Amino acid sequence: MTEDATTLIERALRAFLEEVPALRQMSLVVGVDLHGRGDTQQFRVELPQVSVRREIASDARVHLEMRRDVFNDLVSHGAKIPQWRDAFEHGRVKATGVDQYMKLIVNVVERQEERNRTRRARH
Repeated sequence: MTEDATTLIERALRAFLEEVPALRQMSLVVGVDLHGRGDTQQFRVELPQVSVRREIASDARVHLEMRRDVFNDLVSHGAKIPQWRDAFEHGRVKATGVDQYMKLIVNVVERQEERNRTRRARH
């Protein structure tokens, strides 16, 4: 892979925020753990300014955990919300954190998916 993990995380996050614009102004720190062969890379992601740094996010409200190859596949194929949802449902990506934040994010994403379905049905 020619791009480093920070660039890929930033690209994935910007694509996600394009799909779910209601989350753009949310102030949140997310910890991302990418498991590779024998090591784990830890990243700190800050919203709303979309800042990604390779360090431990000790103050993160939400933690995402996945294998590096799963992350690479999702990002390189330009995964949209349905692909990410599938990865979460099948346990390839795990999210933990403060319950209120988790519920809020899930609720906003579900509402955006419903809006997208409604727009497609009208056309």
